[in-house]
Amino acid sequence: MKVISTIEEMRAYRRSLSQSVGLVPTMGALHAGHISLMRASLAQNAHTIVSIFVNPTQFGANEDFDSYPRDMQKDLALCEQSGVSAVFAPSVEEMYSEDEITLNPPKAMGYILEGFDRPSHFAGVLQVVLKLFNLTQPHHAYFGQKDAQQVLLIQKMVRDLFLPIVIVPCPIQRDSDNLALSSRNVYLSEQERKRALCIPSTLMAIQNEIDKGHYEVAFLESIVQSGLSDVDRIFYAGFFSHSLKPIKKIVKGESIVLIAARVGQTRLLDNLWI
Repeated sequence: MKVISTIEEMRAYRRSLSQSVGLVPTMGALHAGHISLMRASLAQNAHTIVSIFVNPTQFGANEDFDSYPRDMQKDLALCEQSGVSAVFAPSVEEMYSEDEITLNPPKAMGYILEGFDRPSHFAGVLQVVLKLFNLTQPHHAYFGQKDAQQVLLIQKMVRDLFLPIVIVPCPIQRDSDNLALSSRNVYLSEQERKRALCIPSTLMAIQNEIDKGHYEVAFLESIVQSGLSDVDRIFYAGFFSHSLKPIKKIVKGESIVLIAARVGQTRLLDNLWI
């Protein structure tokens, strides 16, 4: 496995590859969810590149950039065990210069939900993902469905900018207690983690009702409000189309339930793709 830290090295390495390339962009603190993305890429591509970069531009002023979990040696070991071809782990100075051209997310999709509470977040996400796409030139790029709004915005960026890349959304990976895997789960105390389980339980209850033929959002919303009673704050919890417009009725294959809530000091995301 090759470990690359500079743009020049990355470009030279990419030029040496003649077969299909998959990219798994990460911020490190790798877990089983990231490994599932690597496996998906390894199954589809001759070469898999994992990027590890804690991107400062997607963190707000009072967010956890400085405290975000980092363990490069452990991450590199997991990547090597998974069998990926290369890891691209640049510094902030390598990736950013002063007074850069920036990308603005579309107003209708980028400044609601996560973007409402974190207005600079998706500009930073799209900026770094486009840089990574330009450097690695992947045929496929793999993202977890847990960050649903991010996936939908990156898909739109690829369409709007005519990028020759297939975005592959991969299913949410869950721990044995059904909590969606996230690098930020390490912030939760034992009691907070138990309270956080109301989030996946609520989504399971919604799925059960949909399986029974209940598609009306007005009915399903009551499950959300009662189910999330153990969280400290609900940032949003709602039913949307894949263009992130609120819906009144579930349409299979076109709908998503999105939840963001705070338990203790930790912001947790989870969702249900229907």
